[in-house]
Amino acid sequence: MKYILAFLLLVSSNAFANNERLKIKQLADNVYQHISYKRIEPWGMVGASGLIVVDGNNAHIIDTPWTQAETKKLIKWIKSKDLIVKSSVVSHFHEDASGGIPLLNKLKIKTYATPLTNSLLNLRGRETSSDEISSNVFELVKGTIEIFYPGAGHTEDNIVVWLPKSNILFGGCFIKSKKSRTLGNTEDALIKDWADSIQKVIDKYPSIEVVVPGHGKVGDERLLRHTAKLALSVNESTL
Repeated sequence: MKYILAFLLLVSSNAFANNERLKIKQLADNVYQHISYKRIEPWGMVGASGLIVVDGNNAHIIDTPWTQAETKKLIKWIKSKDLIVKSSVVSHFHEDASGGIPLLNKLKIKTYATPLTNSLLNLRGRETSSDEISSNVFELVKGTIEIFYPGAGHTEDNIVVWLPKSNILFGGCFIKSKKSRTLGNTEDALIKDWADSIQKVIDKYPSIEVVVPGHGKVGDERLLRHTAKLALSVNESTL
């Protein structure tokens, strides 16, 4: 009977974590990937990735889901694990990274973004973070979560998040997946700076083992070089 109960609990947990608009996958001890979906024409349903980093009884969200509704589901999942949502980090101003800020602010959960990200959000009439990332290298949780601004690329304000305990780099939309053959949405990109900014990440974090892009499958450090190559090819084609 206890085995049947355990199985039912597992199925229930998986069903809760994985629905049509929100999926959660474990990447390492205390690190989970959340993937939320939104219909974006003409591409259809587009998945966007973020992380949940657990430190003791606290959970830190790296990039919010697309919407407040999916952010609410993510918080519910975190609380179901008897964890406290301590903070959230926004990697850039686009909606696939920052859509949940209003809900998190309303719930008095600390939200972190750079002054530049907040400025870009404000210019678009969107809600800004409650707290700011005050330096180019910013340690959110000592020895566990480090934020780095390498320079412009996908957007002027994009940052990456380094998890030294698991050698995981969250690249967000600054990094493209292996299957990407283009740079995707470049409406706000600074393509001429992109490859140099990526090189700064490679130089700063030589022990990267896992890279999580903003869209598409998780990979390794080769995703950085792949993205740099895409950016360089665009630069060369415009000469």
